[in-house]
Amino acid sequence: MGSALYLIATLVVAAVAGTATALALRPIRAARRAERLARAQRDFHRQREQLEAKFIERASQSGKPRGLRWTDVEFDDDVVYARDRRSGGLKALVAIEVSFEAVEGGGMEEVEAVANVRAATAEFLYDGTRWQTDGRVYFNLAPNATVKYLASDLELVAEEHAAKA
Repeated sequence: MGSALYLIATLVVAAVAGTATALALRPIRAARRAERLARAQRDFHRQREQLEAKFIERASQSGKPRGLRWTDVEFDDDVVYARDRRSGGLKALVAIEVSFEAVEGGGMEEVEAVANVRAATAEFLYDGTRWQTDGRVYFNLAPNATVKYLASDLELVAEEHAAKA
C-alpha cells in the first residue's frame, strides 16, 4: 500500500513539474517566435524591391489570365503576414493593382474590360532564411480577405501599415 501511495505521489509531482515547466517556457517560446517574425519582416523590407521585380517576372510568365499580357503592377506599401497552418511557413501578402493588354490572337482583343485595372494580392514566401516568390496572385482579394478566404490554410500573424504622410 505504501509503495502505491509513493508511486501516485511521484506521478503527481512529475505532472505538476511538467505543467510548471511548460508554463514557464511559454513566454520564452513566444519571445523566440516574435524575434523570428521581426527578422523575417526586416529581411522582407530589405529584399522588397528585388522580390517585387521577381514577382512581376514570374506572374507575367504564368500565362494567367489567359489571353492577357501583364503591362504594369503597382504594389501597396502595407504588408499582411500569415502562417501556413500545415508547414508553418510564413507568407507576406501585398495588395497590388495590375494592368493588362490583350495578346494578339488570344481571343481577348475585343473585350472592353481588358483595359480595367485589376485589384489582387501578391504572395511572397519565407523559407526560414530568405524570401522568394513563385508569382502567385489572388485576383479580386485584398490581403486580409485572402487570409480569410484561405482560413483553413492560413492564420494571420501580423499587419504592417505604411505611415500616412
